[in-house]
Amino acid sequence: MTIKVLIVDDHKMFRQGLISLMRTREDVVEVVGEAASAHEAIDMTQRLRPDVVLMDIYLPNGDGLHATREIKRRFPHIAVVILTSSDRQEHLLEAVRSEASGYLLKNLDADELFDTLESIAHGDVPMTRAMASSVLKGLSKQSLANADGVETLTDRETAVLHLVAQGSSNPQIADELSISINTVKTHLRNILDKLQLDNRTQAATYAIEHGIVFPQENNG
Repeated sequence: MTIKVLIVDDHKMFRQGLISLMRTREDVVEVVGEAASAHEAIDMTQRLRPDVVLMDIYLPNGDGLHATREIKRRFPHIAVVILTSSDRQEHLLEAVRSEASGYLLKNLDADELFDTLESIAHGDVPMTRAMASSVLKGLSKQSLANADGVETLTDRETAVLHLVAQGSSNPQIADELSISINTVKTHLRNILDKLQLDNRTQAATYAIEHGIVFPQENNG
C-alpha cells in the first residue's frame, strides 16, 4: 500500500524536484497532487484526501501553519508534515501546537524524508529527533505545579512519556525499557487518556511545557 502525498509549496521547481524524487520510490509514495498556496492546500486536501500533506510555511494567501491548523481541524486523520527552509523557533513551536506530525528542513536527506513517511504510514506518527531537539532547546525549565495530570501517571508511563518527548519511536522506547512494542502502545494510550490529549505530538509538547523533560536532558 503506497502513501498518498499532497505537496504544498509555492516554488514550482521545488515541487517538480520533489515529485521526481518520489518517483524513485513508487513502492512507498504516490504524489496525488500539488498546491501552490494555503487556499489550494486546504481545497485539494478536501478533494484528494491524501494520507500526508507535505507543507511549506511561506505561502501566498495565508501561511502553511494556518493551512495546517485548518486541515487538522477538518481532517484530523490526515497527517501534515512541515517541509520548509525555516528553522525559526517560533515556527517550530507553532507547528507542534498545530498538530503537525513532523518538521523537516529542505536540506534533509532523501532517506530521512522517506523514513518519516513510512513511519506515519505504520501509525507511529513520530516527532522527529531534530524536531524534538529544537523544541527542547527552545523552552526553559518550567514548574510542575500545574501538571496535575502527571500525578496520575505510573512510573513506567512517565518513563514512556519522557522518551516520547525526546523523539524516540515506539521500537526505540521498547528497546530502551525492555518491553514489547504493544506494551509501549498500551502505555501511550493510557497517557493520552489520563492527560486528555489526542496524539503523541501533543504528549511531547505537554511533557516539555510542564518540565517533565528539560532542555539540558537532551544529548542528541
